Formats: sequence, C-alpha cells, structure tokens
Amino acid sequence: MLDQRFDPAEAEPRLYKAWEDQGCFKPSGDTSAQAYSIVIPPPNVTGVLHMGHALNNTLQDVLIRFERMRGKNVLWQPGTDHAGIATQMVVERKLAQEGNQDRRSMGRDAFVDRVWEWKEESGGAIVGQLKRLGASCDWSKEAFTMGDRNDPDNSMMRAVTKVFVELYKKGLIYRDKRLVNWDPHFQTAISDLEVDQREVPGHYWHLRYPLADGVTYMHPVKDEDGNVVDQEMRDYIVVATSRPETMLGDTGVAVHPEDPRYAGLIGKFVELPIVGRRIPIIADEYADPDKGSGAVKITPAHDFNDFEVGKRAGHTPLNILNATAHIVDGGEADEAGIPAEYRGLERFEARKKVVEAFEAAELLQEIENLKIEQPFGDRSNVVIEPWMTDQWYVDAKTMAEPAIAAVKDGKTKFIPENWEKTYFNWMENIQPWCVSRQLWWGHRIPAWYDEDGNAYVALSEAEAQAEAGPDKKLVQDEDVLDTWFSSALWPFSTQGWPDKTPDLDTFFPTATLVTAFDIIFFWVARMMMMSLEFMGEVPFKDVYIHALVLDEKGQKMSKSKGNAMDPLELIDEYGADALRFTMGRMAGQGRNIRLSKQAVEGNRNFATKLWNAARFAEMNECGAPGEIDFGKIESPVNRWILSELTQCAVDVTRGIEDYKFNEAAGALYKFIWNTLCDWYLELIKPLLAGMDDAAKQETRMVCGYVLDESLKLLHPFMPFVTEELWDRRAEGRAADKGFLMHQSWPSTEVFTDEAASNEINWVIDMITELRSLRNDLGVPAGTKLPLTLVNAGAEIENRAMTHEDVLKRLARLEDISMTDTTPDGAVTAVIGETMSALSVADIVDIDEARKRLDKELAQLDKDITSTEKKLSNEKFVSRAPAEIVEENRERIVDWTARREKLKVARKGLEGL
Repeated sequence: MLDQRFDPAEAEPRLYKAWEDQGCFKPSGDTSAQAYSIVIPPPNVTGVLHMGHALNNTLQDVLIRFERMRGKNVLWQPGTDHAGIATQMVVERKLAQEGNQDRRSMGRDAFVDRVWEWKEESGGAIVGQLKRLGASCDWSKEAFTMGDRNDPDNSMMRAVTKVFVELYKKGLIYRDKRLVNWDPHFQTAISDLEVDQREVPGHYWHLRYPLADGVTYMHPVKDEDGNVVDQEMRDYIVVATSRPETMLGDTGVAVHPEDPRYAGLIGKFVELPIVGRRIPIIADEYADPDKGSGAVKITPAHDFNDFEVGKRAGHTPLNILNATAHIVDGGEADEAGIPAEYRGLERFEARKKVVEAFEAAELLQEIENLKIEQPFGDRSNVVIEPWMTDQWYVDAKTMAEPAIAAVKDGKTKFIPENWEKTYFNWMENIQPWCVSRQLWWGHRIPAWYDEDGNAYVALSEAEAQAEAGPDKKLVQDEDVLDTWFSSALWPFSTQGWPDKTPDLDTFFPTATLVTAFDIIFFWVARMMMMSLEFMGEVPFKDVYIHALVLDEKGQKMSKSKGNAMDPLELIDEYGADALRFTMGRMAGQGRNIRLSKQAVEGNRNFATKLWNAARFAEMNECGAPGEIDFGKIESPVNRWILSELTQCAVDVTRGIEDYKFNEAAGALYKFIWNTLCDWYLELIKPLLAGMDDAAKQETRMVCGYVLDESLKLLHPFMPFVTEELWDRRAEGRAADKGFLMHQSWPSTEVFTDEAASNEINWVIDMITELRSLRNDLGVPAGTKLPLTLVNAGAEIENRAMTHEDVLKRLARLEDISMTDTTPDGAVTAVIGETMSALSVADIVDIDEARKRLDKELAQLDKDITSTEKKLSNEKFVSRAPAEIVEENRERIVDWTARREKLKVARKGLEGL
C-alpha cells in the first residue's frame, strides 16, 4: 500500500543512493547509440549552492535525464573549479583563525600543501548539495581544474601546461607591461568578473593646472542657466578628478580637437603642481566638451582610458603606486618628480595631502559632492587600482576570429538567439587577455628566467634548462594562471586530453552548454577559442543562456537586502522535486524568474496531487500493465485519455528539445493536474463502480498505463517522486525492469481518436461552463438545477444520455431534458454548438445577480482600459522589465475572456 503522502526527506536520499550504488548515472557504453554530453559549469570548490546553481543544474539535469531515456549514450561531466583567489582567501583566513603562520612566513610549498589538505577535507561541499538537488552527473568522472595531486600523470596539469607552451610558441601568449585590475589587498591582478562596480558617495575635485611659459587665454563665463554672459582671462586650465592623488603621475591634459575654448592651447604646456613637471596639452576626441570643463588630466599608468590616450599621444606612463597602493619611492618616484613627503604614503593619505597642497596654493577651484562608480574587489572589498605591471597575455584578438566565424556559420547556436549579439560585440572588440595572477594557489606558469631576465617557456624545468644551457641558473615564474585559463579547456581536458582517449572520441564535442549570461565573455568565448585552437572544432553545438532568479518582486536576491532564498532550505521544507518543477515551469526564454515560497509550495502540492492519483489507482486495482493493445480499447473516455497522453508527450518532447522548459513543464502540469486528475479520474468512476466487467478491466488497464507513462514524462523534472511511484506501484518493478530513469521515453506517435476526443471534450466543456455559469449567477453550491438542451440533435442527445451520471454529479444537475424551446425562468448559454438552459428563476435573486454582474463587468472594463493605456505608452514598454510587460498583456487576455463569459451570463438574465 502506498503511504498517505510522499515524504521527500526520507525518500530523496534513499533513492539517490540507490541510483548511485547501481551506477545509473554512467554512460550506457552503447557505441551504436548517439552520444550526448554536457559539461557542468564547474562551481568554485569553495562554493555553496545558491539559486543560480539550482536553476542551472536543474535545467541540465532535465536535458540529461530526457536524453538518457531516449536511449542516447549520455555523459553529464561534473567537476569543480580550484577558484584561485577565493580558495587562497579561505585558507589564509583559516590559518589566521587558528593562530598559525601566514602564507609568506610558511613558504610557498608548505602553503600550497595546506590548500590541498583543505580541499581534500572541506572543499567541494557543493557536490553533496548538487546531489540533494537530484543532479544525475557521472560522479565517478568528477574532475578538478587542478587535477589530482596524487596522480603522477596528472592529465589536467599536463593539459594546462601544454596549452600555455604551444600558445607561447605560436606567438599567441606573450609577456607585456600593461594596465590591469590590481587588488592591493591580495596583491594580484584580477579579472573584470571579480571587480564589483559599486555606486558610493564620492567627490570630484576641480583642480587648476597653471599654464606654463606665461600663456593666457580668454575663457567663456556662463550664468546659472548655462548661457555665456562674459569672457575672462585665465592663466590656468581646470580638470576634475575623483582620484586627486593620481595627478602625481599625469603626463598631459587632453581637450577635444574641435573645442573652441581650448583651440589655442593645443601644443602648449602646464606646470603640474606639486611635482613641477611640464606636461603638454594635447588634442584627443576622448575629451568630452560637454562634460565638466571639457579638459581631462591624462594618467596613463592609472586609468584604462588614459592609457589609450597616452599611447596615441606617445606618452611614457609614470607609475606612482606600488603593489600595496602606497606612493612609490626610489627610481620611479624620482622619474615622476614626486616630493619626499609624499613617498610611501598610503593612497588615501596621499589624496588628502594632495588636496591640502592644492588648497594652500589656491588651485582648488571646487569640490563637487556626488555619487560615483567605484571598483571594488569582490573578495577583498578594497578599492581596485588600474596598475601598470608585467603580466602574461593571450592574443585574444587573433584567437577570437575563428570563434566568431563558428557562430556566424551556425556551428554553435545561442538560445535565445539575441545573445549572439552580446557574444559578437565582445569578441569583435576583444582586448588582450591577462592570464597571470600573483597568487600561490593555481597552475604555476611554466616559464623560467635566467639571471639576465631571459624567459624559457617549456613543459618542464628540465626542458627549460636544456634550452637555456647547463650553465644558466633558472628560477620559475612566481605567478599562477588565471582560473579561467584552465576552465577554458574544460570540454576536452575533462575527457583526458592531451591524450587521445575513448571518452574524448565519444563525448567531444559536447551537445549543449547551459550557463548564465554573465560568463559569456569569461568562459563561453574562451572555451570556443581554446577548443577551435586545440581540437579543431567547436566545444558545443548549442549554448542555452538561462535568465536570472529574482525574488517575487523582481529584485535581485542578496543577503544584505534580506531577500535571498536558500535552495537547501526550500528542499528541506518542500523537497527537491518541488523546487526543480518550479524552476522548470518558470524557465521561459529571456524571462527572469520571480521566485516565491508560495510557488514552490504550489508545486509540492502538484506532487501530492500525483501521489493521490496513484493512491486512487491502487485502491481501484489499476495496476501497471506495461504495454497495451490500443486497438482493443473501446470506451470513449479511455480512448480520449490516450489521445491526450500522446499530445502531452508531443508537447513535452518538443518543449525540451527546443529549450522551452516552461512549455514542457506547463504541458505536464496541465495534463497531470487537469486532464488526468481533475477529469479522467472523475469521469471513470462510474465505469470502475459499474457492473460491466470488461469496461472495468479496460479502464483499470488504461488508467495504470497512463499513470506510468505520465511518470516517465515527468521524470526529468521531478525524478524522486516519479521514481518512488514507479517502484511502489508495482513492488519490485525497479529491480526486475530497471529504474524509471532507464525506461524508454514515451512515443509521440502512439494514439489519437478524434471522435472520442470530441465527445469527452464536449462533456468537459459542458460541465466547466455550467459550473462557471452557476458561480457567476450566485447559485448556492449544494443546489441542484434542471438542465434543458434546446434543439440538441441526435448526436448531442446521445452524448448527454451516455454521460448523464457524470454530468449530473459534476455539474450539480437535478435532471437533463431535451426540448425545442427555452423553458421559462431559465438562463441560456451556448456551449460549443449546444444551447443550454439552466432554470434559475426560483433559486437566484435575479436583480441581485444583475447588479453583481454589472459591477464586475464595470471593474473589468476599467482594468482593461487602464492596462491597455499603460501598454500603449512607449516609455513604459521600453523601460519596464520584459516580464512585467508580458504580465500586463496576459492580464488583458484573461480579463477579456472573463468579461466575455460574464456578458453571456448577463445576457441570459434579460427578460427574467
């Protein structure tokens, strides 16, 4: 006997363990079957499951379970990312908490050993959390971007080293001095993705730079409205900056070449305050005449835009900060002419001192208070500095060319297609990729230097030594590679490359990548580049970009806002199936998900509805017949449900194939909740309770079959409850015939019967409309009304008599009669092509019913008009989130349909 309810907390871990113990997640190994593979976007080894992970991995698992049931040789490749800066930070904090040495006093080798120990003891907690979600990855193949330190033939290490060395030999990796995002706390370069741009209270200091050589000019004076009212003689030019300390490294002032105010100053010089250096006034279109004074200070060593301006002007960058964001000393300070009292100051102390000096010299024109965008390290929470340093770079522009062509040629498709524009925009304007990081945890750069600074890039130290010669003393580069470098190789490095392995032959290229839009640049594009360079083909055929998971009000989730939802807590409360099905139902292409606990609870109720349907089947001896002979099914209601099942299979299959997960899940919800549970189980009660044994046996067989096929269709979205019912509905079936996850996917070409569908849909429409009409008229729930079918015709009369018991029971009817004229005191409605009359005059207060209907119709008219007005406003449509606009459109559709129904009811009251 099935329990009264499904208990996710007990069943889910038990079922997952059974799947794992039986090796259910491994590829079938059937070489005659089509291979299908997905690589998991490797979560950080330090990470914990958040809502983005829950969505991303649910959708991957839907695809994997679907294709597994379709008989393909399926691999879902799992693994984690070594997450250089995040992991190093975790271990350093742990050392500090334990009162141990810091990493520098420990030494590199000892510290790296300690990180490995942490990884092996505590890292990868997210793997267990993914299992709780139901992720059916082949965990026996779990990979790690740093490989296995205990494996002397560490293929992941070999892959990363080989790629670096070969790119270097091809001239696609080189060392250069350029600006990077520098984190002064961790003292390393970081990627753009690790920079958190925040709006904070700040200032613009408007500084006067005196003109050199006695130069003066006439500058326009404006009133409060911006109108020029006068001219004044000036011997200075005004620049504005939010980082005054950087003026110590200025190499020029830029003005727009067509700005008439400064046309006579181009080629002249200013005397840079504090340092006393002469710097030129140059013409460059980067200067915006409408912004501030129209003149901008140029600091090539400390601003990305200024770096480009300085390069165009031929300026030599002057570095004024060291690795900890203090003002430099020594040779660099001498070159920039920085006074002794500024040297060694922390950057914000230096800022204060610079401002004081300008104020004392009466060169501080004004301080503007405003909100500014400031870059922070997402891990360190300190302000990031653009900083000139020697780093290793990949020639991304050259490598991007075949990756751009591959998408243009359709070898890789983005779904939704609009993300191709984002991909092209970034790839066509790509900058050199800085791949070196000043960390200890990560893939150490395979470059060695001799005492003269010459670099030898090689697969091993021995190879580098051989290249340098025996007399050269070599030291390996201290830096490690950007984490994204190793993850760029993920689709092929996880399959054993650089060795030619069976897995590589079978599962590369992969079928689909499921990921978020924010790493199209950092990961998707780089996998494209690396795979095309080293494998000669694209790494995946489809890239599905899913939307964001927001709170129910459409706000981004964050702990600071207090609106973050923990997927593990939702799983504890409602079960993994409920969360997964919620994600599936809401995963419309290009539409962000607005998640609420109520939505998850609603889908837990859906699982309960399915469970209760199985209990009904059990109580009525509807077993598990396996295959059935459709040609021998006679009852219209049974032929109808088989037709509906086939349509559901078609819709679900198409939805998953087209990455329209919400449409697939919606079709399942509609079929199981409405068609199967609400209608079919009600419609067959007379057959199950009747005296016709043949009809009863047929109905039991069809009911059991449809329930089992429904479990198969639902399994990719809700694997636990479906697997439990698969076994419990026929004890031992999982052991005899295999788990549900290994059953064949339902056919989309099984059975259709148009006549049976027309007949049963007429019954359903009749009951639905009569219920609606009763409700609209305010008929008490328990009151039974007489129904008259007017001029029905033989076919309708036959349907009504055949299904009389069901119609009377479900529509609360006293009796059903046929006449040629409408009875007195009856409300009429056309249902399909059938004129139906409900006698209500003796039951309902007609005047009250008219008032209530008129009031609701007036409110609907008002709502529809105001919403249509809102949607006709171009500003609203262009500025509001797409999902809000769509919600408003859907409301109009729903309100309009409701209004039409009420008009029918209102018209029926005329003359009563």
